[in-house]
Amino acid sequence: MSKDRNQKTEQVSNDKTIYINRVSKVVKGGRRFNFTAMVVTGDAENSKVGVGFGKASQVPEAIRKATEKARASMMRAQVVEGTVPHLVTGKFGATKVLLRPASPGTGVIASSTVRSILDAAGYTNVLTKVIGSNNAHNVVKATLNALENLESPQQYAKRLGKSEDEVMANYNVGSHVWNTRG
Repeated sequence: MSKDRNQKTEQVSNDKTIYINRVSKVVKGGRRFNFTAMVVTGDAENSKVGVGFGKASQVPEAIRKATEKARASMMRAQVVEGTVPHLVTGKFGATKVLLRPASPGTGVIASSTVRSILDAAGYTNVLTKVIGSNNAHNVVKATLNALENLESPQQYAKRLGKSEDEVMANYNVGSHVWNTRG
C-alpha cells in the first residue's frame, strides 16, 4: 500500500537541459574547470514549469543540481486551449520575449530556449519573438517573466469586475476565432 501512495505523490515531469557551459579558473598549477547547467522541467498536464541553474566540477552533477532547483521553483502557467490567453512581453536585462496567441494547428514557433520552456509548460500553439540579446540566461528569465504576467480570462474578468460571460463574448483566442467566423 505504501507503494501506491508514493506513486501518487510523484510528479510526472520532463526535464530538458537548455544550456551547459564550461568555466575555467587559472591557478598556479594550471586551469581548473567547472561546469554550469541550466535545466527546464515541466508538468504539461498541470501547466507547471520551472527552471534551475546548477554548478559543479562534473557535468552530471551540475545537471542534477539544476534539475532539483527547477523542480523546487515550479510555477503555474496560464494555458487556454493550448495557447497563451493574450499577447504578453517579458523583459529581463537587454532581452525582450514576445508571446503571441496562435490559432489551432500553428504549433510552437520559437527559438530552442523559449520552445523548451513552452513545451514543458504544455503550450501547443504559440508565436514568439526574442528581441535584443539572445543570451540563454536572459532569454529564460524574460520568458518566465512573460509567463508570470499572463492572466486567465477568469482573472481578467475578476480584475475588471465583470462576469466571465461578458469577457468571453469578446474573446478571440484559440478556437473562439474560428467559432465567430463560421
